[in-house]
Amino acid sequence: MVAEAAARRSRITPEREAELYAAVLDLLREVGYDALTMDAVATRTRASKATLYRQWGGKAELVVKVLRHQKPHFDEVDTGSLRGDLHAMVLRDDDCHMEQNSALMRGLMVAVHANPDLLAAFKEWIVEPEMSGVDRVLQRAVDRGEMRADNPARAYIIHMLIGGFATRTLIDEQPPTQAYLISYIDAVVLPALVA
Repeated sequence: MVAEAAARRSRITPEREAELYAAVLDLLREVGYDALTMDAVATRTRASKATLYRQWGGKAELVVKVLRHQKPHFDEVDTGSLRGDLHAMVLRDDDCHMEQNSALMRGLMVAVHANPDLLAAFKEWIVEPEMSGVDRVLQRAVDRGEMRADNPARAYIIHMLIGGFATRTLIDEQPPTQAYLISYIDAVVLPALVA
């Protein structure tokens, strides 16, 4: 898959790619995944459909790469402590951004289950890199002696983090915020990991 993507690469500059990703993200928030078309993307971004298909292969790969591009990588943070790393992860997005991302992800989760191409791309470009990044953060915590390597909660950290983010709106009818997620990490995630 990576070789195939590399073969499709064109001469789009990083600046143009970032501009295109921002436009696609805006369009995705406006119309949702199902109504998003490559024609609409081409029009919004002033790019040819041929370029879009050559560069990204199709709608599913384009959308997940847009999401991956705008999402900071979890393991880029190393504060020297597990608590600091988890807090830093939350503090990378302001509350407004979190609310927008929460709404976007709720819509995408419905689309992921109805579109096998989107599900496969989502796992490859979002889920697997996030799980690898989180594992590196946790391994650093093990190496520092903050948690046991065999802690069974380690296998569920992604579930815990996504759960805190995704269910805030459902249960409390409020968007996730930095303050909420930090308190959730301190009350739920850290006690499970350092127990």
